[in-house]
Amino acid sequence: MSGQVELTNPVDLSVGGMSGHLLRRGIHVSMAGLPFVYFAYGEQVAEWLSLTLDQVVAGVLLLAIVGEGLRLRLGLTVFGQREYEAKQVSALAWGAIGVGFVFLLAPHEAYAWPLILSLSLGDPFMGELRRKGLDASKVMMYATGLLLVIWMACSMAFGTPIWMALLLAPVCMLAEWPRLTYIDDNATMLLIPLALVLLLEPFAGVMVA
Repeated sequence: MSGQVELTNPVDLSVGGMSGHLLRRGIHVSMAGLPFVYFAYGEQVAEWLSLTLDQVVAGVLLLAIVGEGLRLRLGLTVFGQREYEAKQVSALAWGAIGVGFVFLLAPHEAYAWPLILSLSLGDPFMGELRRKGLDASKVMMYATGLLLVIWMACSMAFGTPIWMALLLAPVCMLAEWPRLTYIDDNATMLLIPLALVLLLEPFAGVMVA
């Protein structure tokens, strides 16, 4: 079962200590570039491979799942991962799964950009606030502020409905909060808001416009 677990210092558990922790944060932030790669070059890559864009995304996702399965089979952790990830699906793999499902199910700039930016920027922001010792109420307040900026910026840039932006920014913050044993917040922070996007999209009509 995936019960709640206690908060821990990510530096203490990272392979490589502070250097591993910084690499982990850097990879997290670099995920902000994935929507750009997808929307700017995805169709070209798919055409070059003689595949559809969905097939490319699904193929990459399947490779990531198989690779994670092999890593778990061998019980390996690499620099930047946390020690306990030798025996459970890693945060990186959960993030890849979440991003893959965003591109498969909500392949529109109005949704993919704010969802992925919320994870890539919001999650490490909240983690660092906790590591600095801020109490939960301040972490929630500051994180919601950052996520609101992200969603409103995407509303102006990509046409995300404002009412959805106002609703989903705090949802993204709350989706990061559960401390589950086997499901990383990289998954919950994408898949929970994504599910809400899919439920609300029929009322917004963005992807059929």
